[in-house]
Amino acid sequence: MSEFEAPVRAIFLADASGAIAGWNAGCAHLFGLASGAVLGQPAALLFASGQAAWHEALHGAQAHESQLHANLRIAHGGTLPASLALVPQFDGQGGLIGHTVAVTAQRHIDDDASEAERVARTPLASVVDLFPGTFFAVNRDGRFVLWNHNMERMLELMPDELAATRAIDLVDLPQRPVFVDRMRRVFEHGEELQFEVEYVSRSGKETPFLLRGTRIRCDGDDYLFGLGIDITEQRAREAHLRLRERALHAASNGIVITRSAGGPGADNLIEYVNPAFERITGYLAGEVIGLDPRFMAAPGMHDNERRALREGIAARRTVNVVLRNLRKNGELFWNDLNITPVQGEHGAATHFIGVINDVTVLKQRTAHLEHEVNHDSLTGLANRNLMWDRLEQALHLAQRQKSLVATVLIDLNNFKGINDTFGHEAGDVVLKVVARRLQASVRDSDTVARMSGDEFVLVLVNQPSLRFTLRMVERLRQSFAIPVAFGGHQIPVGASVGVSLYPHDGNTAAELVRAADVAMYHGKGNGQNDVHFFSGNMKASTEAKRKLEGELRDAIERDEMFLLYQPRVATHSGRMTGFEALLRWRHPEHGVLPPGHFLAEAEESGAIVEIGRRVLDQACAFAGQLAAIGFGSVPVTVNVSYREYSQPGFVAGLAERMQRHRLAPGSLQLDMRIDGLIRNPVLGRELAEQLRDLDIGLSVDGFGTGLCDLGYLQQLAATQVKLARDTAHPAADGNGDGIAKSLVDIGHNLNMQVVGEAVETRPQMEYLTALGCDQLQGIWFSEPLPAEAAQRLLKDRQLA
Repeated sequence: MSEFEAPVRAIFLADASGAIAGWNAGCAHLFGLASGAVLGQPAALLFASGQAAWHEALHGAQAHESQLHANLRIAHGGTLPASLALVPQFDGQGGLIGHTVAVTAQRHIDDDASEAERVARTPLASVVDLFPGTFFAVNRDGRFVLWNHNMERMLELMPDELAATRAIDLVDLPQRPVFVDRMRRVFEHGEELQFEVEYVSRSGKETPFLLRGTRIRCDGDDYLFGLGIDITEQRAREAHLRLRERALHAASNGIVITRSAGGPGADNLIEYVNPAFERITGYLAGEVIGLDPRFMAAPGMHDNERRALREGIAARRTVNVVLRNLRKNGELFWNDLNITPVQGEHGAATHFIGVINDVTVLKQRTAHLEHEVNHDSLTGLANRNLMWDRLEQALHLAQRQKSLVATVLIDLNNFKGINDTFGHEAGDVVLKVVARRLQASVRDSDTVARMSGDEFVLVLVNQPSLRFTLRMVERLRQSFAIPVAFGGHQIPVGASVGVSLYPHDGNTAAELVRAADVAMYHGKGNGQNDVHFFSGNMKASTEAKRKLEGELRDAIERDEMFLLYQPRVATHSGRMTGFEALLRWRHPEHGVLPPGHFLAEAEESGAIVEIGRRVLDQACAFAGQLAAIGFGSVPVTVNVSYREYSQPGFVAGLAERMQRHRLAPGSLQLDMRIDGLIRNPVLGRELAEQLRDLDIGLSVDGFGTGLCDLGYLQQLAATQVKLARDTAHPAADGNGDGIAKSLVDIGHNLNMQVVGEAVETRPQMEYLTALGCDQLQGIWFSEPLPAEAAQRLLKDRQLA
């Protein structure tokens, strides 16, 4: 050691003004001054020259490390060329409090020395701070004898603190035994140190470092010289790689990675498959790695998709195809395959990644749903949607081939009577038998469709002549001559048949079906299985129907529909128990029309939905008016059809109206026909439950007509039942009295009020009263009245 080299590195602390605030033993040895003599003195007193550079470094770029060269006044009156490294120090708020100054002596270099010699003589202490990571030298005791500023900054320690620290103290506790062993092997066996360690700073922050070092002998002692590289980002990248690998293994879709071979038709060999690939294909990874994925191709299938696949791979672009592949067991599966090129460091595609999605179940479910969407669930025939599509296709083909297309509409006669007499199960059997007979009577190229309950449409394509069509229609007519056997009964089946021909009776699908419908209704009701072809003299009725449709649309736009209100009366007290809203049309030409003149057409055209919304609006407003005059407990009944209440959002609309008009519970009642409710029992039950939740009463109309499931009626828990109109008229021979009485008793046993309607005479009133009806309604009590008159009548009757 020379006279100017201290046993401890010379380091002092200068505050923000440049005064000496800290002085270590190395400084005391170098400068020959004790700490008490220099603390608080300007550090500039230490300089023989270079004071300007010191002040510039001290007050210049204060937030950054800096270095300067100067001649220092040292012990025994000497002068030392030295290098000073300044490291700024900050308080907890980031304010500058001073600089740590490390002093390094600059050795004299002969002018004749070579460049290599001059570089070799550069003091280690003057370059260690330039290293990107940490630098350290550790003795056999594990104490630091040399380090750079990165070490101080990373550990958050002052130089004197670091000099008093053992290397093992900076290592996380679980790693200490291993670290001690590695240190021992370095000093005892000369092994190189390579160790990943978690450095723990003063604040407790753990930072992963890779330590690399070796044993070096200096002045007769062994030291461990090493470097530490912060591997935080490397650890993060490794964690991301492990996460991606786990994600690939956990993915439910099959993943295959192949190399990119380059030329067209070359094999792109598999390098990786995930467990989902093995599960989907049945092949283990060891069986497929090194093969081209084309070995799973199903021969003779999906030529277009495979061509698109080849073109996409050749062009190194993303491609998606859906095709069938072969599993290991030979089974076909539908593969929704996405292939994406993976680019290397230089932008060229080096690999492909394929994502296999087994959509076999989805394809099967889709095919099943498509069949259900386009076919009738009971008969298996084409439904309305598919019929329209087939008819459109037939017309396009006929236009090109100049051929005829026959549209046949068939409506079963007295089908309601079959249901009423033999039950709905018998009705279903009749429909299925008729469907099979119709299919047997036509060619495979023709279409047989079920349009609605008992209505069928046939599309007879490519008819060469009218005579040919007549023969086919005759076969259809004869198929109805044979009764249907059910439960030991022979059920006769009749039908009304209407036929229209393209291009004679229409140019569009809608025109042809409408013409066939007109022809069918022309012979409806004669029960003779007659066939009627559309003709010119039927067009008048068609035009009338179209006119009525247009007038209905105009009536809605002009608000020509209005309501009258007919009261219901309690049989024993004579007090009014409610009102029924009755629809009327103020026709601009024909005056006021009752529903019988237009309701059927409104139902068929769908106009009833909008009309029904307006009826509910007016009826709820009337109920609100009754509440305003003190009669909120008198309900208003509104008739709604199946087509209305089967619309989405029907119940939500009721709730909105109840809230808008502030109607009390029980203020509104809906009247629904029993045959409509039975038409869709599930919908009927759900609707009844929703009405109960809204405190809206349910009135079941038509009680006593046709077949009625009493168990189902009990499930509906209706507020009241209304006897069929025929029941209001006593039979001349008295034979119907017992049936009528039984209906009233059944209603009471179901805890429902029984209402008799269409009461026009005193005998009818007395008859229904004697049967036990709870309420009566009809012109015997009051004609249907406008809203104001109905309110006056209510006041007069209830307050009298």
